[in-house]
Amino acid sequence: MTDPTPFEQTIYVPADGFLPQLLTELGEGASVVGDLVAAPGPARAAAWARNIWHEPMLHPIASIGDAARRLRAIQRNWHLHPIGHFRRAELIREKLPPVAARPLVFPDPPPAAPLGSWTLLDPGTMLAAPRCSSPVPDGEWRFVEDRTAPPSRAYLKLWEALTRLGRGPGPGERCVDLGASPGGWTWVIQRLGARVTAVDKAPLAPSVAALPGVDWLGASAFSLDPGQVGPVDWLFSDVICYPARLLALVRRWLAAGMARNFVCTIKFQGETDHETAAAFAAIPGGRLMHLSQNKHELTWTLLEAG
Repeated sequence: MTDPTPFEQTIYVPADGFLPQLLTELGEGASVVGDLVAAPGPARAAAWARNIWHEPMLHPIASIGDAARRLRAIQRNWHLHPIGHFRRAELIREKLPPVAARPLVFPDPPPAAPLGSWTLLDPGTMLAAPRCSSPVPDGEWRFVEDRTAPPSRAYLKLWEALTRLGRGPGPGERCVDLGASPGGWTWVIQRLGARVTAVDKAPLAPSVAALPGVDWLGASAFSLDPGQVGPVDWLFSDVICYPARLLALVRRWLAAGMARNFVCTIKFQGETDHETAAAFAAIPGGRLMHLSQNKHELTWTLLEAG
């Protein structure tokens, strides 16, 4: 059996529909391989990638059985991301242990078992990485949905963000939800046991407004003085505004030191504002990611250490 060799590039799986944004983010040297992106050097933060393959290896394969044996010898769980040679790739996949891709139940944690990714570059060459950035296949986060209680589908965005962070508001914590109407995020926060002030000029859905621990403030998110609001455990924002305006709001809250944790949606109006996205990414301790539930948006988070 011929030994595998390092691919010497990192593989990035673009968020659906956002390949140009990922190529811009990765910069010079990035190239397209099928519907994947290869970029030189070790893995780096890439908000527009839904999954990153760490240290992929090239495996020369003599047969379908040889390919399957090589993967099984490394670990159990593998996900096929086909970019060509589809029938041959599927025959290899059928010889591997099945990997369940059931929707997650919030707030249960994501799978903990290592999940690798692989593809065929040509009939005799397999590209495989046993370690990836996402614990779910191809970074596609799906949940068992609640189709009755939430007032909008925005709740799925917050479910995904908190699941990926591995943390969320808890009982007794004080939260502010900016741009809250009709209340999808407020509904999530309240069900976790936290107290939430929902801020929006538009009212909440009556079913959310009536929940215990929920207060509505009929005001603009940008008119709030963090010093007057006082310390909060979590600041949430799904407000519709230009990215630069959200950045100014976040910087004001950071300067005031009144929020311990942040989860904010950056909503792009027309062209992607890469400059402002980079400014968010540069905030120490912050994290920028494209959620499966995001459209032309990114989600920025900042968690207090601990």
